[in-house]
Amino acid sequence: MTEAATRLTIRRPDDWHVHLRDGAVLAGVVPFTARQFGRAIVMPNLSPPMTDCAGVAAYRQRIMAALPEGSDFTPLMTLYLTDSTDPDEVARGFADGTFVAAKLYPAHATTGSAHGVTDIANIRAVLERMAAIGMPLLVHGEVTDAHVDIFDREAVFIERTLAPLVRDLPELKVVFEHVTTREAVQFVESCGSNVAATITPQHLQINRNAMLVGGIRPHMYCLPVAKREVHRLALRQAACSGSARFFLGTDSAPHAQSLKEAACGCAGIFNAPFALESYVQVFDEEGALDKFEGFASLNGPAFYGLPVNPGTVTLERGECRVPETIDANGTAIVPFHAGEVLGWRLLA
Repeated sequence: MTEAATRLTIRRPDDWHVHLRDGAVLAGVVPFTARQFGRAIVMPNLSPPMTDCAGVAAYRQRIMAALPEGSDFTPLMTLYLTDSTDPDEVARGFADGTFVAAKLYPAHATTGSAHGVTDIANIRAVLERMAAIGMPLLVHGEVTDAHVDIFDREAVFIERTLAPLVRDLPELKVVFEHVTTREAVQFVESCGSNVAATITPQHLQINRNAMLVGGIRPHMYCLPVAKREVHRLALRQAACSGSARFFLGTDSAPHAQSLKEAACGCAGIFNAPFALESYVQVFDEEGALDKFEGFASLNGPAFYGLPVNPGTVTLERGECRVPETIDANGTAIVPFHAGEVLGWRLLA
């Protein structure tokens, strides 16, 4: 495709990290993901979290019931790891297809992580079983120590937890989710083929100034937080490099507008409605439109050992106006890029 081309057609992509919530909000947000993506890795941090096969299977049924009529979207479910997770339950759910991966939330690292793992040593038997059966571990990579600056928590996690884990269990498949730093990019690039990473649209588009300059902007607040410009540039270079180790994961995390615009606002950015338009704008700006299909549609399936989706989607140059708010089945949510005009639009 030439730089001046006005249309880009790619294999139907997948979202390898999304929060679909539950109840009425689930019904309001899932159509945005299903419209663009063939599959999505669904996060298990509900209240209560999805910590066993029965809970995960029931949640999948609720997602399927909330899909628009005629949708062929496939949710790929995950298990929430706790200090007491049973290795046999993990292996059983993976073998029968109840879930395709397990999620490591360090306790209190982000939304819905209160029941997360307090020390990775507590799940050593689980991780060893996952390595043996080829089950991917999805990692929220931040420490939670009060004395560690929030902008340094990812880098400290790499040094303290992730690097030793990969060294000790090199056969374990690890997805370092929503990476935000140059250190994370360098770490992934230094590892073997069993380590990959997802990158969100917001961390490619914004640095921490977007959250803090001109007033506190709660709709730019997510975890891990956006970092310095040097880190944003490192993420853009990684995403647009053509490396199979990096792929699309929106980390779309809807919260009601009232819960974001509060004295203690929630962390999370709702980027699902215009995710592909946001991503492709980055690749266009970087002169890497020819690399977009790999990042969005090919690298993720290859890492997870799944077939590429049939069918295609087409994006076209042209004005794409993002509304100030979106009505998610009765809940007002402010989307990423609210009030902006993007330079690409997804064709129906």
